[in-house]
Amino acid sequence: MVLNIKEWLKNKVSEERYHHLLGSETAAIELAERFGINPDRAALAALVHDCAKSIPEEELIKIINENNIDVSEMEIKSRKPLHSPVSSFMAKKELGINDQEILDAIRYHTIGRVNMTLLEKIVFLADKIEINTRNKEFRTKVYKILEETNNIDQALLICFDYTLRSLLDRKLIIDPETINVWNNLIDNLNK
Repeated sequence: MVLNIKEWLKNKVSEERYHHLLGSETAAIELAERFGINPDRAALAALVHDCAKSIPEEELIKIINENNIDVSEMEIKSRKPLHSPVSSFMAKKELGINDQEILDAIRYHTIGRVNMTLLEKIVFLADKIEINTRNKEFRTKVYKILEETNNIDQALLICFDYTLRSLLDRKLIIDPETINVWNNLIDNLNK
């Protein structure tokens, strides 16, 4: 494993992305402590979740093809989420992270998946609400829901609502898995 992950990241991502990763790390620690899981694992996953974000799309596709990384047809078509599986791959290959739940939290931080683990939910949410680069108004709205309900699924629902509306407004491809996650969250919250 790379001894200094933060130094490694500085050589992989832009300065703005690096600040986003530090903010995500902090948010993940706070969320992990709130929901009673290991904050070190959450911090690690959040810190490296976007390590492939600065790689150009064509290079991401090359890495995916050369290493037989499992991605859906919709991920290839939309391209925006391709950094997620490559970030998970790099975390394992270059950083020596072998904890599958951490790798999955990195892998699914963009489109999500049905029945995400608590760690996956925390990293997904931390990515959207970190303080360094994310919208303050949105972050405040999510934290308000967390304070009122202490229900991470309610907070995730806000994130998916925002994401789906944004994709619709921009007439972009919506991965069916994201819709499945939305439906699953609604179903679980209505039980």
